[in-house]
Amino acid sequence: MKVLIVYGSTTGNTAGIAEALGERIGHAGHDVTVSNAADVTAEGLCNGYDAVLFGCSAWGTDEVEMQDDFNALYEEFDRIGVKGKKAACFASGDSSFEHFCGAVDVIEGRLAGLGAEIMEEGLKVEGDYSGSRNEVDGWCDRIIAAL
Repeated sequence: MKVLIVYGSTTGNTAGIAEALGERIGHAGHDVTVSNAADVTAEGLCNGYDAVLFGCSAWGTDEVEMQDDFNALYEEFDRIGVKGKKAACFASGDSSFEHFCGAVDVIEGRLAGLGAEIMEEGLKVEGDYSGSRNEVDGWCDRIIAAL
């Protein structure tokens, strides 16, 4: 299967998770593209892919605040062509914020509303890949099984 992973990362934590997911899914025999949200455009983004994973760091006390580059993409999600695609979301965050990894819930809801099939409950981890390796790898294995 062709899998697209798009992430928005300010500190590098979500980028590290995206790269680890891409490597693991690729080793399972799938064709994977990993892209920074800053480097993509919304129009037809999901065309040619069977599944898409979206990762976004987020924080916020009063409301969910998504990473800037990803937020710009999110504002145009109705143009990405996700209807009928398998999809899942992941995020790294800081549990001291009220909306810990709240981007996962927001993005999943939007994807479902646009007709995507959510493959797996979103992944929410504290910090980076090295500190959450078992959790990230376990989630990734469930994603691979769902492809």
